[in-house]
Amino acid sequence: MKQIILLNGPSSSGKSTLSKTLQKLFKENGKQYEIVSIDDFMKISTSETIYEDDVFEISQDMCNATIELLEKADGVIVDHVITSERIFKQFLETAKPFNYLLVRVTCPLNVLLQREKERGDRCMGSAKNSYDYLYPKEGYDLIIDTSLFSKEKCGLEVYKHAMSLL
Repeated sequence: MKQIILLNGPSSSGKSTLSKTLQKLFKENGKQYEIVSIDDFMKISTSETIYEDDVFEISQDMCNATIELLEKADGVIVDHVITSERIFKQFLETAKPFNYLLVRVTCPLNVLLQREKERGDRCMGSAKNSYDYLYPKEGYDLIIDTSLFSKEKCGLEVYKHAMSLL
């Protein structure tokens, strides 16, 4: 069965690192999972704030890319920052025909702010804004705090949960 794994969390929470770790775990176990990342669809700069309307504008493109990749892969890992009900509903509508796993990727705000500063490739304040406005706040199948464990341990936790649903 085809599967979509949504990694939803604020900027700098570790979603991209977790996506790559998960993809590697699946590959090591004979499964091909592709990644659809918000970073591939958004113009990200250190001087421009990203607003909810900006994300909504590219969200359907992300959904379309997810469906296209599912045609040739066992699953897709979606690395997203969802900050509104309308974007979340759009994702759910796309995922509805498939097996999907909702994962909230998080860590304490002070860690997000430090990571954002160290990255230096985002508009300062993106981490806090996406932390404050992340949608939904509840209802996830799994919550992963990337500040507590290594990327390998976080990846293994998501992998085990995803495999239990297949």
